[in-house]
Amino acid sequence: MKRTIFSEDHDAFRESVRQFIAKEIVPNLPDWEEQGCIPRDFYKKTAEIGINGLQIPEEFGGGGIDSFLFNTVVYEEIGYAAASLGGFQVHLNTVLPYFLEYCNDEQRRRWFPGFADGGLVSSIAMTEPGIGSDLAGVATTAVRDGDDYILNGAKTFITGGINADLVIVLARTDKDVENRRDGLSLLVVERDMPGFSHGRNLHKIGMKSSDTAELSFVDVRVPARNLLGEEGRAFGMLGHNLSQERLSIAITALATATAAVNLAVEYAQERLVFGKPLAGFQNTKFVLAECATELAAGQALVDQALVALDAGELAPADAAKAKLFCTEVQARVIDKCLQVHGGYGYMTEYPIARLYADARVTRIFGGTSEVMKSVISKSIGL
Repeated sequence: MKRTIFSEDHDAFRESVRQFIAKEIVPNLPDWEEQGCIPRDFYKKTAEIGINGLQIPEEFGGGGIDSFLFNTVVYEEIGYAAASLGGFQVHLNTVLPYFLEYCNDEQRRRWFPGFADGGLVSSIAMTEPGIGSDLAGVATTAVRDGDDYILNGAKTFITGGINADLVIVLARTDKDVENRRDGLSLLVVERDMPGFSHGRNLHKIGMKSSDTAELSFVDVRVPARNLLGEEGRAFGMLGHNLSQERLSIAITALATATAAVNLAVEYAQERLVFGKPLAGFQNTKFVLAECATELAAGQALVDQALVALDAGELAPADAAKAKLFCTEVQARVIDKCLQVHGGYGYMTEYPIARLYADARVTRIFGGTSEVMKSVISKSIGL
């Protein structure tokens, strides 16, 4: 189906992004996966073609663009290339919106230029050992001491945590509250603050080019000027970007599933079985036809959600529907496409194997599929 949400400007931007990915990402991805991290200078390179500062105001060196469609182009093209850059995408799509929404004027002057030119890399630390989706139960504390907060605690599964210069940390600043969702605050911790340490880069079954860290805070003095937004109101603030974050996961899921179908079609056309191309068998045709149909349904859902997002009308339940459906589609489609590859699909030298491993986490991060179902069920009165 022809998509109607993009303009000629988006198409031109897509072409430049596609060329950049072919030159800078595709040939380097195996090395990055082995290293468990993308290099810091990559952020400088993406900044040079305008990716980093799309939403940053022009006065700080950014593009000043309100629409999310240009971001969508970037995430789609990364997915179409059968790649995943979790830390990079978290930096721009998950973390930056918090800075855009909640930074005061002084913080904007201090941090925005670094976002725009690739000099600053960011992450967000919410999850703790033993505490996943229940953010109200965080044990990390920040106690006010004059002009500082004294931060103590530990975080885990922090995407982009190894590379990060700035980490937004969710901490409890007030224990004396009736509702445990109250008394939580967001503090921006800087890399060189004494007592802040980056632990090991966690080994994962997929998304191996994305650094995933354990972070530790021992009596870290965080200046009060690094408080993001209003003290004690973090729980409500965390919902500010959830719809966009979940939609971006849906976008990436759909794009990587599209890459899987393209790879399977190409393989089926070249692979000979019993003297004829695998693509000539009815089962192969039917399986890939099913995949193509699911992708079309997911694309219609995502595009409708993108229109709503740009209009400021994307409801949390609709974002949850997009994430739930597209990540489940991703799982089914990539599994079928690996099956088309047969034994070769299980070999890591084939991109389909990487896509298979990378896909599993999308039904976990950004809110599990079970959480998405809870959000949706509440929207229908259950």
